[in-house]
Amino acid sequence: MPPNRHEDFSINTIIGPNTRISGDIETGGFTRVDGSIMGNVSAQGRVVIGEKARMKSNVSGTSVTVGGVVYGNIIASEQLIILSTGLVLGDIITRRIQADEGCLIHGKVLVCPDEKMWRKALAEYRDIQGIKSVLPVFSKNHG
Repeated sequence: MPPNRHEDFSINTIIGPNTRISGDIETGGFTRVDGSIMGNVSAQGRVVIGEKARMKSNVSGTSVTVGGVVYGNIIASEQLIILSTGLVLGDIITRRIQADEGCLIHGKVLVCPDEKMWRKALAEYRDIQGIKSVLPVFSKNHG
């Protein structure tokens, strides 16, 4: 971790247990999810997904902790922690991973310990996501 950098532990965004959101969310810092989200979550800081959380989302953040259900891909630029109650149905790209006994992961897991591998994995992921985003349009116009 660079010496000038300090981690902000203040919570910027909380999605409560009885909250349902449909749509993408972009946050500037620490985000905690205990509700339901159908839409992508992109945080500039940590993301904590509580045990009761249910997400149909691609999730990105510096450090992501999963205690609930994520149906989508996860990109964690520093680390990913999947608790024993966590379920990930999607692909994972991270620099470090901790998967507690009892968790479930169904997808491809890519751990990138060095910068070159990290950049390559992100570029390939973004290329694939870009292709997937135009496929429905292409099939409607040419099918």
